[in-house]
Amino acid sequence: MVVPPLSIAADFNSDVYDCLIWVGADYKQSSNDAVISALSPVLAVDQGAQSAGCVVPVSLPCKRLVYSPTGPLDRDYDDHRRFAEAAANGIKKALAAGSKHPLLAVQGNLPNKSAEDAQLSALLGALAAVYVPLEMREAVKERAVKVSGLGWAGAKKVMEEAHAIEAGRVVARDIGGSDPERMAAPKVEVYVQEAFKGTNVKVEVMKGQEFFEKEYPCLAAVNRCAEQVPRHDGRLIWLTYEGEGTAKKTVYVVGKGITYDTGGADIKAGGVMAGMSRDKCGAAATAGLMKTIAELQPKGIKVVAALCMVRNSVGANAYVSDEIFTSRAGVRIRIGNTDAEGRMAMVDVLCRAKEMALSDTNPHLLTMATLTGHACLAMGPYSIIMDNGPARAEQTAQKVQKAGDDVGDMFEISTVRREDWEFNKDKSGEFVAILQANSAPSTRTPRGHQVPGAFLQQVSGLDKHQLNSAKPLKYSHLDIAGSAGDLPHPTTGAPVAALTKWILSE
Repeated sequence: MVVPPLSIAADFNSDVYDCLIWVGADYKQSSNDAVISALSPVLAVDQGAQSAGCVVPVSLPCKRLVYSPTGPLDRDYDDHRRFAEAAANGIKKALAAGSKHPLLAVQGNLPNKSAEDAQLSALLGALAAVYVPLEMREAVKERAVKVSGLGWAGAKKVMEEAHAIEAGRVVARDIGGSDPERMAAPKVEVYVQEAFKGTNVKVEVMKGQEFFEKEYPCLAAVNRCAEQVPRHDGRLIWLTYEGEGTAKKTVYVVGKGITYDTGGADIKAGGVMAGMSRDKCGAAATAGLMKTIAELQPKGIKVVAALCMVRNSVGANAYVSDEIFTSRAGVRIRIGNTDAEGRMAMVDVLCRAKEMALSDTNPHLLTMATLTGHACLAMGPYSIIMDNGPARAEQTAQKVQKAGDDVGDMFEISTVRREDWEFNKDKSGEFVAILQANSAPSTRTPRGHQVPGAFLQQVSGLDKHQLNSAKPLKYSHLDIAGSAGDLPHPTTGAPVAALTKWILSE
């Protein structure tokens, strides 16, 4: 859980740093004459550097200047990722030039947006660029760090918030990006216990197939094959944070943590299994969010997270299509596709969260998962949020989207509609109420990412807590399949930053 040491620099005149990274739309906006003097002759003869940036000598103690331009900031489609990407590119140039302790300076802002939001987005981009994957840190010690520290020529408040968010994103990347053996469920348990040691987050671990079959039968179905291999046996990990003072809001987050998805009996054939170690990124981001909350210690809020860590293995004891299960909420379902295991892993845990939420102050339930390939087709590299009626009445999706926009951690809004509810209903009703999935991949199913959002409500019992009920419960489903990050690159840690901003803004 390593975040580089961050230090505040009042100006550019310290000899602690070996490189200045200047991020902005126009270097002439710099308040430092040395920066302008160093860049003017180079950019006069190299127009390409205006967009690609450059590394030049500078008459400052650091001796090295990296110019990393954002490009235009005033078009309708420009967003805070301009700052994050420019900062990340600047870090990479600095590292290639030999820097070990750079200083980051950010100039400018988007129209009608604050300079602090631009600075936070940039610093988060820089921190992402110096992340080293867990397995590299453990196995190749000489490559365990990229920098000895990072200087910050900006507001202290921004630096502290960025540090807390990055601490969470490191946890998210470590769990989500590590291979299926390094982050098999029992090892996730060990990692999480260590990550939250000494914090005010309580960790509770539940395990055992017999226990799962009694309390979380849908999760137990997925775990049935893997539990025969002790190093793959599932874990349900609860994390609870209760801030100082009376809670004015309670947030429950249930994260999908499929440590490896073979597809189960409906096996992922044809070379599409590679990369399925990333199917735990929902739970990884959930743990990351809790780490950031533990760092920031907000008052007057309670956050409860559940990491549903199971492996969708294939073998003689795997669950198969046509099997019938009864969920924790008492809903009978027939399996239509064992590769739709994510909703199975989460739905009974969501039901338990619902049961607890009914006695909490101002509760809001979330599920977060790399759930469908359809999400990637429909929305590309963005997180998706879908509200139920009570959440929609409070414009939760719009608030989360704005929080993401402010920090460059983007969301698209989708809607669960009546067709999605109908799709899941068993067409005869003779045996079961709900068909868990059709036999086609989500990428070949119309409304393939919205349908699971309906399933999670129908099978958890949340359909009894709609806007017109005696006890409405706000619920939002997040599909982060597009934003979590694909091999061979590290995972992104999305949407830890956006959810942090949303929780704090509330």
